[in-house]
Amino acid sequence: MPKTAQRRTVPKVPIRPVQAPPPARDRRRRRLADQARAYGFLLGGLVCFALFSWYPAIRAVVIAFQKYTPGSDPEWVGTANFTRVFADPEFAAAWRNTLVFTLLALLIGFVIPFVLALVLNELRHAKAFFRVVVYLPVMIPPVVSALLWKWFYDPGTGLANEALRFVHLPTSNWSNGADTALISLVLVATWANMGGTVLIYLAALQSIPGELYEAAELDGANLPQRIRHVTIPQTRFVILMLMLLQIIATMQVFTEPFVITGGGPENATVTVLYLIYKYAFLYNDFGGACALSVLLLALLGAFSAVYLRLTRTGGEDA
Repeated sequence: MPKTAQRRTVPKVPIRPVQAPPPARDRRRRRLADQARAYGFLLGGLVCFALFSWYPAIRAVVIAFQKYTPGSDPEWVGTANFTRVFADPEFAAAWRNTLVFTLLALLIGFVIPFVLALVLNELRHAKAFFRVVVYLPVMIPPVVSALLWKWFYDPGTGLANEALRFVHLPTSNWSNGADTALISLVLVATWANMGGTVLIYLAALQSIPGELYEAAELDGANLPQRIRHVTIPQTRFVILMLMLLQIIATMQVFTEPFVITGGGPENATVTVLYLIYKYAFLYNDFGGACALSVLLLALLGAFSAVYLRLTRTGGEDA
């Protein structure tokens, strides 16, 4: 007899009803809970910024329009602090020295790190050693670095003049001369801060596709032409960013004039930040110091706005 086919029973899968999306009120509540949790993690950093960055900045803007000395009640004087600061002969000298320092830092301290990065990028051996050597000055505390250079620039027994005497060249007053003091400080700042810039340039250079250099070599381009037509166009965004950051940093130079020259000789190295220090802690004029700070803040804010816009657009406008 033929075998009867066995009927297979397929287990029934329960059909789940399609859940409706949560109402808008629940979604809004969940989003607010996520944001509250995120801001809870950020609360410590926000409090530190508020206490040590935002509050002093806002307070300085207020004091800029007040006559304020420690131990006395502040008196509102309007723009009198700005008028008095503008009339100070050191005001023009400080801004002139700061702008000249910034220009010299761009001409010297902006080209040398780029050249060093090109050299390090072409090395085949001991790359790590030379990177450490280039970055070593950054690891030295700024005051210690300035003191070392102050001894180096000593016109009597300093190492700089001793080296010149050894090769039978005329010596210099370096930081003690009114004509050479500012350029001497630029050399100090360049030496002390170029390590980080060199590493950033080096990272940008190593991200350039090698096919571009191979194509340039096939077209007969020599080394200067490859740098001009391949390296600089491929790194122009990084160059522009570092240039803006260097302008912002060099316009706040303080350690080198304070430690090495004390603003002299003949106010040749008085910078805006050093003049702010003099108003606050030597003249006991916090209103004038804050007025100068507001002027410097406005100028640096303009450069910072350009920097933020360029970083936001990713260099498309560069």
